Amino acid sequence: MSKFERKHHRRKRLLHPFKRFYLRTTGYSYTNMGRLFLRLFVGFMLFQFGLRQLGNADTLMMDFPSLWGIPSELAFDIMVSVELICSVFIMCGFLTRLMCIPPFLAMLAAEYYLLSSHVTSSYELSWQQPGYLPIMFMGIYFFIILVGPGKLSIDYFLSLHIINAENCNEDAELEQM
Repeated sequence: MSKFERKHHRRKRLLHPFKRFYLRTTGYSYTNMGRLFLRLFVGFMLFQFGLRQLGNADTLMMDFPSLWGIPSELAFDIMVSVELICSVFIMCGFLTRLMCIPPFLAMLAAEYYLLSSHVTSSYELSWQQPGYLPIMFMGIYFFIILVGPGKLSIDYFLSLHIINAENCNEDAELEQM
């Protein structure tokens, strides 16, 4: 083996772990784990927000806005119910796409209230003001509605059960949807 071949072989042997690491971090996709993480994250964030509102219900109910003609007390009850119930369903991955719609609408209402009651124009909002939090939640819910709950969810296992009960092929049935 020539000096050049030995040097090339040594370099190849040294770069092999780096190439393997690079391919594993860029080439592999953990979409189901990512969907699970996103569902748990957004569900937990909304759940703890609902618990805080429920804990301060006496104070918050008096200042809660009336939205779209709904009295403030009823709007508060609806908002807290949506935050608590839907977040548990989303974290479990049960009726996920359906359960993302009420919090999406609740965040839309919150964004509408924040922008309509704010003294400055919406284009003058900075990142430190609360107007961006509902938009962030709406983006996450819209993403979950689009991509679904993933394979680490009750929805997926129920769909497998239904497909197997009807003696159908899993790949063919899930591909048709």
